Amino acid sequence: MRPQEIVERALAASAADGQIAFVVESSEANLRWAGNSLTTNGSMRSRRVVVVSFLDGGAGMAAGTVTRTGTPDVAELVAASEQAARDAGPAEDAMPLISDVPPGAGDWAAEPASTSIEVFGEFAPALGQAFGEARDRGDLLFGFAEHQLTTTYLGSSTGLRLRTDQPTGRVELNGKSTDFARSVWTGVGTRDFADVSVADLAAEVAQKMTWAQRRVDLPAGRYETLLPPSAVSDLMIYLYWTMEARDADEGRNVFAKPGGGNRIGERLAELPLTLRSDPCAPGLETTPFQVVGASSGSASVFDNGMATPAVDWISGGTLTNLIRPRAWALKTTAPATAAVDNLILEDPTGTATLPEMVAATERGLLLTCLWYIREVDPQTLLLTGLTRDGVFLVEDGEVTGAVNNFRFNESPVDLLGRATQASRTERTLPREWNDWFTRAAMPALRVPDFNMSSVSPAS
Repeated sequence: MRPQEIVERALAASAADGQIAFVVESSEANLRWAGNSLTTNGSMRSRRVVVVSFLDGGAGMAAGTVTRTGTPDVAELVAASEQAARDAGPAEDAMPLISDVPPGAGDWAAEPASTSIEVFGEFAPALGQAFGEARDRGDLLFGFAEHQLTTTYLGSSTGLRLRTDQPTGRVELNGKSTDFARSVWTGVGTRDFADVSVADLAAEVAQKMTWAQRRVDLPAGRYETLLPPSAVSDLMIYLYWTMEARDADEGRNVFAKPGGGNRIGERLAELPLTLRSDPCAPGLETTPFQVVGASSGSASVFDNGMATPAVDWISGGTLTNLIRPRAWALKTTAPATAAVDNLILEDPTGTATLPEMVAATERGLLLTCLWYIREVDPQTLLLTGLTRDGVFLVEDGEVTGAVNNFRFNESPVDLLGRATQASRTERTLPREWNDWFTRAAMPALRVPDFNMSSVSPAS
């Protein structure tokens, strides 16, 4: 059964006061390698069907969501969704369903997009060459490449018929010495693998492996630190995930103003940094409307189909917007602002490259990536985590060796206020969060006093 037909049958079977139905068709291809040789490759397909029913029981509108995989019994699915709405009780985020067609509605009649192992047609031979070069150096390469294409068909009882394609790709490449004493990493996100240079990734790994031949042990402390784009993205994504207006308005997150209200209008960064999302950003394109299976502080099932235009979260260093579903916007007389599945941090004055920032460093640390990031204090957004796969010592503008790993304790909000330099922005792959978030573009940041709170035995 075609996904459009499933949506139409679900809507036709509804006895509720309103309904949202959407089908997500996914295909995926992957390669994995270890010890300089391919180990597995594969492809898969899947389907997810979601029905959200809305019922007014007299006390207010309720919502019930049921999800199935494959091709379910549509009548049973709709009935289960309606029963879930009866059991749920009135929803505090209840709003009239969206009826205006958003930009980027797509071609409803088109077949789902799909990927296959052929997406690696040029990538795989280049990877084989990288294996040979690593073998010649006495290094080992490990990693994986994945490509996924999802097509979402969303229909509503208000007449919306929306379709969107979302390609998502990523590559992670680890280099290790044969005794596993040295380990380095690089990675990249992509839409179609046409822009992935295996040679560039392998060269970065080879350079870091050379840097790591000398080992220096350093104690915990505060160090001038260069955070590369990947590490910056992991910190900014966590910050982004906490930007819920309701939590701020009610005093539960770092964006709450002491005494009440939120910090919109407050300067957070000394540099003229802008943190923004844009569904049309080149290379980072994403769904231009809301697709929501369950309500949360950052999204509402009642907002399905709502347009997600470009938005500045921080503009010129000043907090400008927070994520605000329509119901909370109405309650607080503030504009509704939807989350977008990409994130960009920019400094219009940041023209240096990361190597140029290294060359301008008298003594400091150059990180590769962060790992095992966890929240310690929501009021300050204090995070803790580990460095991983290469912490390098910079002396007199040159990398002179690798140092031990550390546990860090830092707030990304505080870091924005203390950063003294940003490089030019480039597309990057988060290390910690790339199972959930791959569409990011970030600069490197110079932080004069990054808090390495303890030495870590992690490799």
